[in-house]
Amino acid sequence: MDKQIIFDTIAGTGMVPVFYNPDIEVSKKVLKACYDGGVRAFEFTNRGDKAAEVFAGLAQYVKELPGMVLGVGSISFAGDARRFIKLGARFVVSPQFVPDVVRVCRWRCVPYMPGCGTVSEVGRAQRAGCEVCKVFPGDVLGPAFVKALRAPMPWSKIMVTGGVKPEKANLEAWFKAGVTCVGMGSNLFPKDVIAAGEWDKITELCKNALEIIKEVR
Repeated sequence: MDKQIIFDTIAGTGMVPVFYNPDIEVSKKVLKACYDGGVRAFEFTNRGDKAAEVFAGLAQYVKELPGMVLGVGSISFAGDARRFIKLGARFVVSPQFVPDVVRVCRWRCVPYMPGCGTVSEVGRAQRAGCEVCKVFPGDVLGPAFVKALRAPMPWSKIMVTGGVKPEKANLEAWFKAGVTCVGMGSNLFPKDVIAAGEWDKITELCKNALEIIKEVR
């Protein structure tokens, strides 16, 4: 898939769900629930022993969901980047900027979105060819950081992750600060909802969040 199509997909919806579960069936249900809610880019994180195994299953399942782009998150090593790209990851996200991962993704023409916590880190990532940088942790840095960063660097495309909530006040603050998109994890997937298998509630949360994003942009 062309890199620009992937960036356009992520920016177009404005939200990337961030999720991990060691159960492939649960993960499929969550992916489908997000898809039904209008999501078209989904980040499955490398946070457990079964991450690669489950991701491989999702990479096959996502073929049944036209237009959905599946990526991998929590990548801190080049070997993991190579492994998940081989399994079908269409984009790679890290909690920090990792030059070795940049090289792997560039060689394979896969978008890489590194985590950055300072203006200098964002600039370094941009000079390495990263078109979108992840501001992380968002709940620590806050919307003011994004606004201040984009004042002297208005070309910056920012995805913020950490503390993002499917609520108008929260989303409006981030998008008014200038983010391109948000990554949303636990607040989009309440533990009790996952445990009860109430997939329609996840679909509704996604729909509502995307509607808010359209409104506040």
